[in-house]
This record gives sequence, C-alpha cells and structure tokens, in this order.
Amino acid sequence: MAGFIDGAVFPVHISRGSPGGPDWPAEIVELASGHEERNTPWASPLRRYDARFGVRTPAELYEVLSLYKVAFGRLRGFRFLDWSDYRSGAPHLAPAALDQALGTGDGVTTQFQLSKRYAFAGESFDRRITRPFGTTLIAVNGVPTASGWSLDATTGLVSFEIAPAVDAELTWGGQFHVPVRFDCKLDQIAMRTAAVGDIPSIFLKELRE
Repeated sequence: MAGFIDGAVFPVHISRGSPGGPDWPAEIVELASGHEERNTPWASPLRRYDARFGVRTPAELYEVLSLYKVAFGRLRGFRFLDWSDYRSGAPHLAPAALDQALGTGDGVTTQFQLSKRYAFAGESFDRRITRPFGTTLIAVNGVPTASGWSLDATTGLVSFEIAPAVDAELTWGGQFHVPVRFDCKLDQIAMRTAAVGDIPSIFLKELRE
C-alpha cells in the first residue's frame, strides 16, 4: 500500500474555509535576568490545518469521511490546497515564469528542485516545493521555454534534457499543494438530524518530504 495517494486532493471547497499555516517548535528558556534564549531544532516549519470550519453541509462531511477511509485514517498522505499560499508569487497574482529562482546552470547539472523564497526586511527563507500541480512555467535567462525539460509532480524536480549552459539563470512559476495526512481520529462525529451534526476538529498535518 502506497504511503501517499498522489491523485487525492482534499476537497478544495472545504479547504478554502480551513484555518492553518506554518509553525516551528520553539525551545524558549527565560533566564534569571529576564532575557530569553530561543532555539528550534527545525530548519523548516510544518503546517497544520483544521478543516472542521470548512465543513458546512452533510455532503461535505461525507467527502471528508470518504477520504479519511481511503487514507486509512492517519496512515496515508494526500494533497491539500492552502489558499493562503499556493502560487509561486502572491496568491492573488497569476504565476509567471520569472517568479522564483530555480538555479544557475553549470553546464553539467540537469536536475533542479522547485523552491519558493519569502523575503521581508532584508531577510529571506527558502521553501522546498514537492507537489506542484497544473501548469508549471520555466524560463532560461528570462525567456520562457515549454520544451527541453520535464517535471516530476511527485517531487518537484525539474529535469532538463541538456544541461543548461554555464551561468544560465533558471526561473519558474506555478502552483503547488501541501502534502498532508490526517492528524486526528474521526470517531466522535454525531448527526443529530439529517442536516445538523456535531463535528470534532479535523486536523491535518504537513508531511515533510
């Protein structure tokens, strides 16, 4: 049994109303002076979501329960659309081939990993993108190219047929999902009427890939 169902996407009309986002575990020690020492064992965060707030009808609940059963509860992963961050640029802008750096050619390397950079106040953070979907755009030295490369949508790895030339600037644009799994047991759901029920939290946790 596969540990990840790549063709399964959490219902997007439910994920639209689901709060969540990234977080790092923080180890914070307050010293006698009142100063703090802060550290985290993670270089990259994991995202968590609560899909309960996106479920509004019995039909939507049935969709979630169906996925839960196909995924064997917490056992198998699937794709999730985080509406707050699912494009190479800002979520309200259409993706463009120049949105994000993909790498720099050296005349030898043929494979490059999709990633997204976040910048603020002179600082930056790079996020590895592993589950792209839809149309992915690639440009070499600012010129979009639709051939000569392929994309593995299960890893986010771009493979060029011929290694890009030395110092060639590679960029990309597109959309991506978050790989997640259920992080809860859905064994406390109660339907009081055909249209009204009590739904516990439906937690989803990002899978590190």
